[in-house]
Amino acid sequence: MGLFSRFTDIVNANLNSMLDKAEHPEKMIRLIIGEMEETLVEVRSTAAKNIAEQKTLARKVKAAKEGVAHWHSKAEIALAKSRDDLAKSALAQKHKCQAELTQLSEEDRQLSQLLSSIQEDAQRLQDKLNEAKRRQEALLLRQESAEVRLKVREKAVIHNIDEAMAKFERYQQKIDRLEAQVESYDLTESKDLSAQISELEQDDNVEAELAVMKKKVANG
Repeated sequence: MGLFSRFTDIVNANLNSMLDKAEHPEKMIRLIIGEMEETLVEVRSTAAKNIAEQKTLARKVKAAKEGVAHWHSKAEIALAKSRDDLAKSALAQKHKCQAELTQLSEEDRQLSQLLSSIQEDAQRLQDKLNEAKRRQEALLLRQESAEVRLKVREKAVIHNIDEAMAKFERYQQKIDRLEAQVESYDLTESKDLSAQISELEQDDNVEAELAVMKKKVANG
């Protein structure tokens, strides 16, 4: 079942309202454009048929006019020959052609009005179709723009994560360097302590040797 039930539904449709209410506007606009194009084909097909009919009417009108002129001429000839009876018959044929001409002219007038109306309807429908296509282009541009913005944001998020990880790594490396410095100080401090103890041991040996020497001197 189509979106529109008749031609006036299309030309009076508020596209903005329809698309705003649609769950999937891009799908809705495609359906609208498709139905408008189908309706426009039907309108143009009707116009083509009426144009063909008008051409047929034009030929009939021309023939009827020629008939009127023909029998009028025949009536004049008959009167010139004093044949009132023939002139009367010719005038009767002329009046018959005249009546047909009047009827055909009225049909042609009505058909011309109908064609004019169809052309106006076709133009209104074409304008509405153009409006729908402009909306479709706008929707496509919005969709493309949204997709681009989304990609940019996704890349920005990834970049931010990478940057945060890099910062964390640099911070970790800084901590490692500080810990290494602390350990190096600890190693230096340990060496100083060992050296001091060694000096003490050396002092003890010197004192012991000095005592022995003093004892020998005293005994000598």
